[in-house]
Amino acid sequence: MTRIPSKAEILDWISTNPTQTHKREIAKAFGIKGADRIELKRVLKELEAEGHLARRKRSYVDPERLPPVSVLQIKAPDADGDLFARPLEWHGEGVEPIVLVVPRASDPALGEGDRILARLTVVTAEDHNYEARLIRRIGINPKRVLGIFRKGAEGGRIVPIDKAQSTQWAVPEDNRFGARDGELVEAEQAGPKQRMGLPRARILTRLGDPGAPRAVSLIAIHQHGIPDQFPDEVIAEADACKPQGLNGREDLRDMPLITIDPADARDHDDACFAQADDDPENPDGHVVWVAIADVAAYVRSAGALDREARKRGNSSYFPDRVVPMLPDRLSGDLCSLHEGVPRACIAVRMQLDKDGNKISHRFVRGLMRSAASLHYGEVQEAIDGTPSDRTAPLLETVLKPIYAAYAALVRARNNRQPLDLDLPERRIELGEDGTVTSVNFRERLDAHRLIEEFMILANVAAAETLIAKRSPLLFRVHEEPSPEKMDSLREVAQSAGYNLAKGQVLQTRHLNALLRAAEGSENDELINLSTLRAMTQAYYSPQNYGHFGLALQHYAHFTSPIRRYADLIVHRALITAHGWGKDGLTAEDIDSLERTAEHISDTERRSMMAERDTTDRYLAAYLSERVGTELTGRISGIARFGAFVKLDETGADGLIPVRTIGREYFHFDRDAGTLMGADTGFTLGIGQRVTVRLTQATPVTGGLELELLTVEDKAMPKSPSPAGRSPRRKAARGKRKADKIKRKVTRKRK
Repeated sequence: MTRIPSKAEILDWISTNPTQTHKREIAKAFGIKGADRIELKRVLKELEAEGHLARRKRSYVDPERLPPVSVLQIKAPDADGDLFARPLEWHGEGVEPIVLVVPRASDPALGEGDRILARLTVVTAEDHNYEARLIRRIGINPKRVLGIFRKGAEGGRIVPIDKAQSTQWAVPEDNRFGARDGELVEAEQAGPKQRMGLPRARILTRLGDPGAPRAVSLIAIHQHGIPDQFPDEVIAEADACKPQGLNGREDLRDMPLITIDPADARDHDDACFAQADDDPENPDGHVVWVAIADVAAYVRSAGALDREARKRGNSSYFPDRVVPMLPDRLSGDLCSLHEGVPRACIAVRMQLDKDGNKISHRFVRGLMRSAASLHYGEVQEAIDGTPSDRTAPLLETVLKPIYAAYAALVRARNNRQPLDLDLPERRIELGEDGTVTSVNFRERLDAHRLIEEFMILANVAAAETLIAKRSPLLFRVHEEPSPEKMDSLREVAQSAGYNLAKGQVLQTRHLNALLRAAEGSENDELINLSTLRAMTQAYYSPQNYGHFGLALQHYAHFTSPIRRYADLIVHRALITAHGWGKDGLTAEDIDSLERTAEHISDTERRSMMAERDTTDRYLAAYLSERVGTELTGRISGIARFGAFVKLDETGADGLIPVRTIGREYFHFDRDAGTLMGADTGFTLGIGQRVTVRLTQATPVTGGLELELLTVEDKAMPKSPSPAGRSPRRKAARGKRKADKIKRKVTRKRK
């Protein structure tokens, strides 16, 4: 008689193979044949009676909920015309949930049998448990276009705003979506490609005035050439991916790993857990686990997904949208560590001593199940004494041990002294219509810093492991500042009354001493901005030059493979180095590491510029209604053509054109970073407090023009002459004019 698997073994199989839950498939998996299937049927019925399994026809499912992003199959409309869908990867507890599809006006028509990728929301309605909103139809990847709609006799046409795209699109009247002439619209291809004439399009979204806020990020995406549409073969490859099972992985599903992200996060690629170390040789120590989505299991080297991910290099984030590196099927579903859903991961176990020093670590390829998807605010509130219903059960066993480990890491950080800049991050809040409702500075909580420290620790562990195993990888490099930039910083510091010693090997602790000396003073922001400007830009490289800002010798990006291609390369290197499978680093990956490093460093800068341009445009739109008002700020930059001012309220940067500053000539000193009046000696320099008047705000370009009113609470000095020239300069001009006339007379005589 064949051995019948235990109930635990059966549950493990069903949990890790959610698409193979028919009784026949279970029997095949355990090699059960003939009469022995009767005994298997008995065990399955017991599990069903105990509530561990729910039977659907002849299949059995594991008790879990639906993930936030799911693949659904549309059912026939009911008597009221409502569309319901069946979750194709359901392996939750109890009976199969009922999902209502909530269509939007711009959604394509769906019919019975269509497979869709949808975002789900839990509801408490009488006839359904979830509401689904379409992301896209599976297998359908229509071409998208962004352009200006021009009305015609039978509908109109779309003129793309992308200079690289010259083809116009015809829009039939019934696909116009009410668009007006001159509006910016987003459309998709309608129907098969035409053999003759213009291709046809269906307008999905009316964005209104091309200079309006809702159009801002789309324009930046196209201007900077960021790919925002996945090719058909990429979508097809993503759609074909299936959930990874336990085979060859360490089972981490009982470990209460949690994700902590922003409240509006759609994907969760890192989870953590900590506990006191029970090793008697490590008194008061800690064990920290960091688990990262196993993207390499789905994105194989040289495949369509891999080529597109490398091309994009990274995800790009804007106030109103994200341009992801990977399709939704992966970034929002299979590679997102959703609460209560089994997910493949690569995890690192790190042992810390009482002072936060890492004394050992090891990597595993595992299968985890997130105990909770939390956001920063609720975690911090729980630690501060006001836990919610979600965090209260986790407070003692999960959250407090994590914060205890973080406290130890803070001690190690203070000893290492990475660069400690204090530069608040802006947060632009948008209304439903896409307009800016407020501009705030993001609050920095210990919950944010905790995750940062855990991720840095995991990144260091990845770099150290791959170096020890002599594996090629991509390092995250941040070189120390150049001597010229340090000299400029030293001059700024000295002018503000601080000292930055020269002639010693520069370390971050020297810069931190300067930052601490200025902390809380009127020069605080000046010293922080000047120190930031002295830094070099970080980049990726196969060579290890260390990370100056973090004060680390070995550093690589490992913790965000959903949104950074560099992390995916590191994951593949870990897979190969540990012999975990054939989806690791290939010879082609290794041969192209130098080119890949250069390319993804460029795509990172491209995204940064597009994100900055978008922010500038949103801020200009927000401030356009305040033209003529007085604002305060600090001079953040000096150029030959004027002075840049960072405004206090919004953090926006505006320009004071040099032509508007008094009526005298201004000398530009690049080394000192100043503009000095030739007649009055009046000087503008970085860090000065100013009051300005907003004279112009141009949302299309993101430009702000300012008029200087006061400097350090003192009014602008007047030039000594109404004409803007001193008697000395007027006399000099008169002498030059007389000399010119004299030369002309001399030439005529000759």
